Amino acid sequence: MRIGTQVLGNELFVAPMAGVTDRPFRNLCKRFGAGLAVSEMVASNPALWGTPKSRRRTDHRGEAEPISVQIAGADPQAMADAARYQVEGGAQIVDINMGCPAKKVCNVAAGSALLRDEPLVARILEAVVKAVDTPVTLKIRTGWDPQNRNAVQVARIAEDSGVQLLAVHGRTRACGYGGAAEYDTIRDVKRATKLPVVANGDIRTPEQARRVLDYTGADGVMIGRAAQGRPWIFREIGHYLATGTRLRPPLVAEIRELLVAHIEELHQFYGREAGVKVARKHIAWYTRDLRGSTEFREGMNRLETGEDQLAAVGRYFDELAQQEPYLRDELEEVGA
Repeated sequence: MRIGTQVLGNELFVAPMAGVTDRPFRNLCKRFGAGLAVSEMVASNPALWGTPKSRRRTDHRGEAEPISVQIAGADPQAMADAARYQVEGGAQIVDINMGCPAKKVCNVAAGSALLRDEPLVARILEAVVKAVDTPVTLKIRTGWDPQNRNAVQVARIAEDSGVQLLAVHGRTRACGYGGAAEYDTIRDVKRATKLPVVANGDIRTPEQARRVLDYTGADGVMIGRAAQGRPWIFREIGHYLATGTRLRPPLVAEIRELLVAHIEELHQFYGREAGVKVARKHIAWYTRDLRGSTEFREGMNRLETGEDQLAAVGRYFDELAQQEPYLRDELEEVGA
């Protein structure tokens, strides 16, 4: 799959998620087969570029290429300046956020709030595309609310502006993350534009990925929440799309090794104290629905040191592996 001058290994994308898709997580998903992982969004306000949070979000040292950085804002000139700044910092693809439903983003007329102002959408896209030589991509929702789905119109604006790829989440801003994603609008967008289109929303299994691709005609799928605590989903989907068969789930021992390495990298990336706190949510995602996980997570949240955190994870997965070598819920999905 190609985005301008950048060639991807496949059609599997990691959705940008604030507080989740940091460099350790992006690299992990790429290792398991994601063709592209988009960074957490960075504000276009230059006063925020030097903050510790923004510096971490734009830290690409050792990151597997291609590097895609998402920018957010509502002023065309500020967005153009932000795009240039990110390219100077190593971004090879600039992604524009017009899909975030968060109130703090929409309240400043950014994210999915922009979908209410198509002329402003056009001015922002044109300004950013002209500002950089790297490919520009766009992430949107289907519209502001179910009565105002305008993704097709925005897609045409994006194509005319020189955007290279469009990702569409199958919900409106008003829907948040509730209810079920709908794919009719994504199919309409694909039929209405020549742009590569990536479908996003409620894709949790390889079978769902196949169905969404077939139904919408999309060129790729973007995985968000389903990858939290389960980065191997990209390996599973890639295998299924290529062969039509399911991989066996990972061994519990493999997950133990994976999670320990992930935690260690988080400690290093954020610093020991902050890294322990960030790791807690990832540990919760990795262990959700596993035997004894409720009690384990309650204990985990009381641990204050990295050493104690790693030791507790090791003990939990060692005990789990003695009871069953594979994840039981995923074995049931493949009919084993």
